[in-house]
Amino acid sequence: MDVCDRLIVGKSEPIVKTKELIRQVANSDLNVIICGESGVGKELVAQALHLSSIRRDRPFIKVNCAAIPGELLESELFGYEKGAFTGADRSKQGKFEVAHKGTMLLDEIGDMPMFLQSKMLQVLQDLQFSRLGGKKDVQVDCWIMAATNQELEQSIREGRFREDLYYRLNIIRIFIPPLRERTDDIQPLINHFSEEFAETSYNARFDFAGEAMEFLHEYSWPGNVRELKNVVGRLMLLGDWDTLKQELMGRDARKIDSRQLGAQPGAPFADDQELGEQRKFPPLKEVKKKAVQEAEGKLISAVLQETGWNRKKAAKILQISYKALLYKIKELGLDKNK
Repeated sequence: MDVCDRLIVGKSEPIVKTKELIRQVANSDLNVIICGESGVGKELVAQALHLSSIRRDRPFIKVNCAAIPGELLESELFGYEKGAFTGADRSKQGKFEVAHKGTMLLDEIGDMPMFLQSKMLQVLQDLQFSRLGGKKDVQVDCWIMAATNQELEQSIREGRFREDLYYRLNIIRIFIPPLRERTDDIQPLINHFSEEFAETSYNARFDFAGEAMEFLHEYSWPGNVRELKNVVGRLMLLGDWDTLKQELMGRDARKIDSRQLGAQPGAPFADDQELGEQRKFPPLKEVKKKAVQEAEGKLISAVLQETGWNRKKAAKILQISYKALLYKIKELGLDKNK
């Protein structure tokens, strides 16, 4: 069994094609972007690529761009020199230097702040950068991969992601469909996770045949493979099928309710009291989005006024593409105020 078959479990057509693609590009060093919903197994695909390549004995470094604040993310990726900022009492290597000769996975790349995206573009072009507070360039040799659950094309139109960075990353694109669209993988995955839990957990047993297996095939799996693994682990340890079945049925039903209320598909499900509270208070993401739009509108409007509505000049000042600026002007309704 090769690396792909060992790490990526499934027999559906999309998974078979993904494995074939991994084997084809494993030694190419071409930038790879891995797309798909949360929980589909994007990191496993990146690991399979790394372990199938000649870099397999070198470091595989993952950085979650969504989990680290922008200011800290820059120092995490590129390192810093002694005295670069308050508290920098020594020099420190960044993750790119640690990944030298190996592979770097930029997880949730869509959440990388705009000010860092230009520096990332330089790394992709030249494989060199400078540490925070540094005066000399650091040269690195690493295979760069990125993963995202976002529609980056939409982010480009909204001015949240650089178009040139997207095309630098998007040389090899691997899309992993959600589990609900590849139900042929459910049985092999259940068998795989069952064996895993049987080996690592004391007295773990559950019979997945019959009605349980039929239900699990029909369930929508909003959390994808990650959710399936959790379900298998719980059943192996507790065997509480009747209780779990009701919970899963409730998730599917509340998913429909939440969509009718205008919530995002796949958002966490709440009970009736929680749904009432959600109607009373707007989601934090919605408040944040409105605040960002208001701030962007004021800044863009001010720059446009300053440049006499010279859009090309304004785009250059704002450090976004001309196309992104046009989209923002239309989205924010600024053209109506001209």
